[in-house]
Amino acid sequence: MTALALGASGASGASAADAVQPLRPCRVEGVSTEVQCGSLSRPLDPAKPDGVRIDIGYVVVPAMARNKLPDPVLLLAGGPGQSATALTATVLPRLSRLNYRRDLVFIDQRGTGRSAPLDCPDPSGRSLDELLKPGAKVRLLEQCRDTLKQRPYGDLRFFTTTIAMQDMDAVRAALGVERWNLVGASYGTRAALEYQRQFPGRVRRTVIDGVAPPDMVLPVSFSQDAQRSLDLVFAACAQAKDCQTRYPALKAEWQALLKSVPRKVSFTHPLTGQPEEATLTRDGLLGLVRPSLYAPQLAAALPAALHEASLGRFDALAGLASQLGGGSRSMRIFEGMHFSVLCAEDAPRIAASTEPPAPDFGTLDRDLYARVCSAWPRGEVPPAFYTLTPARSPVLITSGGADPATPARHGQRVLEALGNQARHVVVPEAGHGVALTLPCMRDVLFRFIDAPRDADALEVDATCATRIPRPPAFLPPTPATIAAAAAATASATAREPAR
Repeated sequence: MTALALGASGASGASAADAVQPLRPCRVEGVSTEVQCGSLSRPLDPAKPDGVRIDIGYVVVPAMARNKLPDPVLLLAGGPGQSATALTATVLPRLSRLNYRRDLVFIDQRGTGRSAPLDCPDPSGRSLDELLKPGAKVRLLEQCRDTLKQRPYGDLRFFTTTIAMQDMDAVRAALGVERWNLVGASYGTRAALEYQRQFPGRVRRTVIDGVAPPDMVLPVSFSQDAQRSLDLVFAACAQAKDCQTRYPALKAEWQALLKSVPRKVSFTHPLTGQPEEATLTRDGLLGLVRPSLYAPQLAAALPAALHEASLGRFDALAGLASQLGGGSRSMRIFEGMHFSVLCAEDAPRIAASTEPPAPDFGTLDRDLYARVCSAWPRGEVPPAFYTLTPARSPVLITSGGADPATPARHGQRVLEALGNQARHVVVPEAGHGVALTLPCMRDVLFRFIDAPRDADALEVDATCATRIPRPPAFLPPTPATIAAAAAATASATAREPAR
């Protein structure tokens, strides 16, 4: 019996061949206290345990209380391609209440971080003109693919979600954990659902935030979901008197901007601060708009940035595009792993998808992934991967109503498949990621996992989600408002008594 079949039976775990390094005290960037680090040797190809092996790296943040509970919390990172251990400093404060009595576990999924990383060169130092040229993204990925294939673990067929979740369960066994709680965000929700499918008896509770289910063809859905999120920005501006007054023709300006490309434009590079000139294509323009849609606080500045761009000034739009994740390196995507996963799991289903092109975003993502994946080594995916069966333990599904990548329509489909052991909470005015980012929803997450009884977990009060407002549009000061403020300040100063 192959390792893949063994994993599917739920009997997987750390085998005698999996060399486990004992946990050792270590430091993680951004975390002030000492944590524990470990690694586990795993076969690259599960069917060849004596072949090439890779190390799976992980971090454990021990519970603060002495009388800790036996079920840790496992974070499953997004992307696909994020390093979970790199997110430790970001996520730790958000799970601090759970960490009081539970260990937190961060495992770098194979292909990321400390686990056989499949990293492409950082393009941030390249000129904008080079990055925005037609086909630039594809050419860079082709070069990266060829470089990655030369690594000792460079057979890119063995980085699928199914195999990676068997690694996760092997770490669980090595840690001596009977059951744990899963917290997955974005692609991490797909990983959580796959772990739950293979190892249902090892899961106590699951939180999936911004759901990307296995039957979702990501490159196809991206365009439709981004379009809806952008349309919500226009609608919010039209409904807000101050935004509508300042930008009465915002949507028309956007359509004119789309029709104006390709064109030569001037930028200040958001990272180097140097002035540059580049040819902006339609794909490049959409690529500048999409990142801010992920976070409503960034999308609030999009009307102003689009208006500026319609006047030929693109600095604001470029600056917004660079702000997702605060520019932190902890948010980087290991692109080799990203494409190894999506080329195996999603690309084969692109052609059969019936989802129509989006009015503005068209087939942008579909075309990119179809081209890159046509020559990317493709792993095998078991047919059962794409199925969702009723959950055997409580699942909390959370979605942002304005999410441009994994909106509530996907979470609702998962809810219907998982049945009465699942609950779906939608935060209408939130973007991508709510359970770990919004204080109200972090409290819901804590009480869901902390509840002693399953029935209590599924009945946790989440009404706070409906009261979170959409950030109002950012309106830069005009010369008139600046002059008025200066006059008011001068008048107030003149009235102050002398001291």
